[in-house]
Amino acid sequence: MANVDANAFADRLSKLYASWESADEDNQWNDMDALVVMVGRDDVLYSKSTALQTWLFGYELTDTLCVFCANEIHVLTSKKKADFLTPLHAVLKGKKDLPTLKTYLRSKDDDTESLVTISSGIKNSKAGKTVGVFAKDVFTGDFVEACKKNVLSAYTQVDVSAAFAYVSAPKDETELDLIKKACQITCNVFSKHVKKEIVTIVDEEKRVKHSKIADGIDQVVTTEKKFIPAGVDADQVEICYSPIIQSGGDYQLKFSTVSSEEKLHFGTIICYLGIRYKSYCSNIVRTMFVQPTQEMQDHYEFLLSVYDKALENLKEGVKLSDVYSAVYDYVGQQHPELQESFTKTIGFAMGIEFREGSLPIAPKCNLTVKKGMVFNINLGFSGLANPSAEDEEGKTYAIFIGDTVLVEESGPATELTALSKKKLSSIAIFLGNEGENGKASINTDMLQDQKWLDRTRKEMTAEEKRKTHQSELSRHMNEQAKKRLLDGKQDALTKRPKLSSHVAYRHPSLVPRDSEIQNSRIFVDKKYEALILPIHGYPTPFHISTVKNISKSEEGEYTYLRINFFHPGGSLGRVDGVVFPDGEATFVKEISFRSSSKHGSVATNLMSVFQLIKEVQKKFRARESEKKELEGYVEQESLVLSSNKGNARLKDLYMRPVIGSRRVQGTLEAHLNGLRYTTLKGDKVDILYKNVKHAFFQPSKNEMIVLLHFHLKHPLIIGKKKHKDMQFYTEVGEIMTDLGRTQHLHDRDDLMAEQAERELRAKLDNAFDSFRKKVESQQQYHIDFEKPFRELAFHGVPYRSTVLLQPTTNCLVNLTEQPPFIIVLDELELVHFERVQFHMRNFDMVFVFKDYKKKIAMVSSIPMSSLDSIKEWFNSCDIKYTEGIQSLNWTKIMKTINDDPEGFFENGGWTFLDSGSDNEEAGSGDDDSEGSDEYKPTSDEEEPGSEAGGGGGGDDDDDSDEDYTSISENSESEDEEDGEEDSEEESGKDWDELEEEAKKADKEQAKYGEEDAISKRKRPTESKGQGPNKKKARH
Repeated sequence: MANVDANAFADRLSKLYASWESADEDNQWNDMDALVVMVGRDDVLYSKSTALQTWLFGYELTDTLCVFCANEIHVLTSKKKADFLTPLHAVLKGKKDLPTLKTYLRSKDDDTESLVTISSGIKNSKAGKTVGVFAKDVFTGDFVEACKKNVLSAYTQVDVSAAFAYVSAPKDETELDLIKKACQITCNVFSKHVKKEIVTIVDEEKRVKHSKIADGIDQVVTTEKKFIPAGVDADQVEICYSPIIQSGGDYQLKFSTVSSEEKLHFGTIICYLGIRYKSYCSNIVRTMFVQPTQEMQDHYEFLLSVYDKALENLKEGVKLSDVYSAVYDYVGQQHPELQESFTKTIGFAMGIEFREGSLPIAPKCNLTVKKGMVFNINLGFSGLANPSAEDEEGKTYAIFIGDTVLVEESGPATELTALSKKKLSSIAIFLGNEGENGKASINTDMLQDQKWLDRTRKEMTAEEKRKTHQSELSRHMNEQAKKRLLDGKQDALTKRPKLSSHVAYRHPSLVPRDSEIQNSRIFVDKKYEALILPIHGYPTPFHISTVKNISKSEEGEYTYLRINFFHPGGSLGRVDGVVFPDGEATFVKEISFRSSSKHGSVATNLMSVFQLIKEVQKKFRARESEKKELEGYVEQESLVLSSNKGNARLKDLYMRPVIGSRRVQGTLEAHLNGLRYTTLKGDKVDILYKNVKHAFFQPSKNEMIVLLHFHLKHPLIIGKKKHKDMQFYTEVGEIMTDLGRTQHLHDRDDLMAEQAERELRAKLDNAFDSFRKKVESQQQYHIDFEKPFRELAFHGVPYRSTVLLQPTTNCLVNLTEQPPFIIVLDELELVHFERVQFHMRNFDMVFVFKDYKKKIAMVSSIPMSSLDSIKEWFNSCDIKYTEGIQSLNWTKIMKTINDDPEGFFENGGWTFLDSGSDNEEAGSGDDDSEGSDEYKPTSDEEEPGSEAGGGGGGDDDDDSDEDYTSISENSESEDEEDGEEDSEEESGKDWDELEEEAKKADKEQAKYGEEDAISKRKRPTESKGQGPNKKKARH
């Protein structure tokens, strides 16, 4: 069990007691003296008792009694649950306006003594006569019966369910975050599965029961993880109620109904879907039409306007009955004939419980709407007539829509399920003309982005869709970058501390009075790190930072000492710490000293000076390097240790980077506000949750290690160096293998070793995954571990060796090799592919960051076969990408942009990277359009697109596939028999007169690969988009 969120508990408990003591007209606590909440072991989906526990503690505590008195809270529970509640004692002690917490441990035999003590506490609370209970909650079991006998039986009981519902209805930020995630899952499942399933059934004219469709949706929610967004624990996702599908004239616009055993009718279809995440609910209702009449469309459009009216009136401070009255009156004004068909309520509050029965949007509910309340608005018309229907089931229909909405501080309520569109174009299926087999084909815009649906018209290929999306991203990217520049955000992003200028002596009195200086000798001052040189008889000081390098040489009887200095126009950029405040001053570039061996003392002085300068220079550079490492270092807060013995813990781990010279095993343990890694030697490294930017969990599948990786916001100092990446791992197999050892296929020892390794991998994966879940489940800080998507992985060289780069939800990473490679997608401005040519095996990928001062990142030697999948991934992540055939000088490009960023965007910004591809498209566009009517592609690359864009549905689709196959086979046979004639036609299409001679020379080799020969000779011409092979590639 994870840690309880003590701060959330205190805030919500404060709301509970404030409402209890308030004198507002909305107070529904009925003058109770104490609140008694009992929870048994019954498997109950919704109850006020479990809702209160979840609201306060974050979890359901079975076989637990909670009694809330005026000055004390009594909890009778097991030892493990009591330990879970331990952090609450300290929080409540510091809150004078809140009661203290007393916990009692359950006995294995009899809890009578503890129950009697708790009962006496109720007697001391206010009048001690009336207790509040949740009357509709019915739990069974010996523990519950003992509580009723020893506690409840002695007091008058009043139902306070409505009071608690009203207190917990306004949601805080943590609750809203969970509800929004639940809404996102609901929208994903409906848009990507439910709608697709129903359209497929209609398209293929299948006869499927309502209940079977509902069961399929239930199974998808519980088993399929592809609809779960990033940062969501799939194990915490569950269905709110069994999905409801209605059609065929039998419509009951309520959530207590179930899907019938009738077959789906192709007319009006109503779908109900509710999903909850970590006990917080969301819900949508959608009506789908198949070939609706104009009157049905008009009624639906009117219902949408009624829905907007409900959103408009659902505001803070308005009574729920007034919201209903405003909507009902609007229906009467616009369509009085529809008032009798309008639903009796238009929604209800929701949260931990799916439906708060005491908070409906209905005529008799006079409670006031508050900011932060979440409602499910669901309204519609039932019993509508459709006299033009061809069958009896279609003559009666209903319209019902619903969404989860949030009450804002001002203005209308906000939709939380807006991702699932409900416009008529998104939910109506219009049938086209009958196909060859007599079936009507679907012609709809409701899912125009999905290839599987639109089978009657030719749709865009994946590449064309990507280009369309990329052009939109390009425009948006340039606008945002320019706006960021004009708002001054770019300067804030790239602001760097100015380097300080080192001065040898800040006052003449600090210059040493050494005899060597007076004798015009070279003197090295270790204290002030200065070099005093005699120039024209005057001692001239230079700080050691101005010395670039020093050399000593001997030629004959002379010894030379040469000193080179940093100066403007030299290699200043390569060395940090050197600043020239006055660039117009006179600088010494180099100076040489010579002494004769005849003057032994002078020559010896040059030798010692050389050694001293080297020594001082080494110390200075080491200190500056250490200072540079500490730049930007942010001191962490102290780690708050947890005294709970059940803390999440992983043993026998190694850490990267290594502490010290050799790696040592240690233990990683989760605490209240962070993690602590402790080695066997006693070294400690603390990572606070608030300092974690991205967390990763990589299982051992296809790897030699299993690891947890933390990419930090602010670096930690390990071994006097800053590190923004901390990794904890353990090995699961042999890193090194003895190649000289002979192995037999059925060697028992080898089989046992393999089995042992599989078991070890499974054990370690489970241990790491359990640790991950416990860290994610703590509610005070949100830590979401990302898993790499190995199916999208590709090889590349980010540093010196080839590694496997794997996308995650928010990053592109390689965590196995060191140093780790992590690209955060949110920090990217664009991605550019270099050396993209048909004859190249590999290409390079350049990452340009939104911080233009930051050095670009590059991954080289990526296989060309991975290009399309990489493009598709970046496109799905809304990241702009470009490509070119040459490698660019990015240092010069970024310098030009940083020198004049405003002028860069005025001249088109990053569009210069698209110019090559645009020209190429323009050059080949006319040819494509002219031949589009005559030429039908039969290459393997085009077969998937042809199937998706083929005509008809059901059997028509099969026929179209057969026709397509026969065309392909005929074209292949013709190529074999008449290859020479075909190739002559192709090669003669676009070659100019200057190429006629080369074409005739290649005719004799037509049967043996003439197209390859032509392409080799004419490659410069084809690269301009004029050759036939180029045209084929574009198809």
